[in-house]
Amino acid sequence: MKSSDPVDTPMVEKSKLEEDKQGKVVDPTHYRGMIGTLMYLTASRADLTFDVCMCARYQAKPTEKHLYAVKRIFKYLRGTINRGFWYPKDSSISLTAYADADHAGCQDTRRSTSGCIQLLGDRLVSWSSKGRKALQYPLADIFTKALGRERMEFFINKPGMRSFTPETLKQLADEAEE
Repeated sequence: MKSSDPVDTPMVEKSKLEEDKQGKVVDPTHYRGMIGTLMYLTASRADLTFDVCMCARYQAKPTEKHLYAVKRIFKYLRGTINRGFWYPKDSSISLTAYADADHAGCQDTRRSTSGCIQLLGDRLVSWSSKGRKALQYPLADIFTKALGRERMEFFINKPGMRSFTPETLKQLADEAEE
């Protein structure tokens, strides 16, 4: 993969990002800055949540392996720049919640990981993810594991995330002015 090639998912499916005691340490200040930028984006980009949180664990002593994972997330962003949550004014108001837990799922500590989301209609209104699983496609998986492209696309469309072309964004802006 060339550095300019976009990637299908922010992290390789079933990746084993873990502590790298033997790896070459990179500048933690620069790494933390990158993580901070990505954490800000997770508010409107559920597809980044799990991957950014995995990388954030290694802010104290990041290595080249961790930096590569963060750079992969930025490459993914380059190809999905127009993606984000969409909340139309005619949305349903029924409240639905999904949760996922993976017991002993953390590769480093063997602690459980969990995540949950709450939807108002089909739009995300709240989510949480903690360093701690039961339906065939549990919607909260997007917060607790690295997913392949097919599952990532399935989950992204469920909570109301959409990709907009520049033309669509302009049309929406024009409609808002009317």
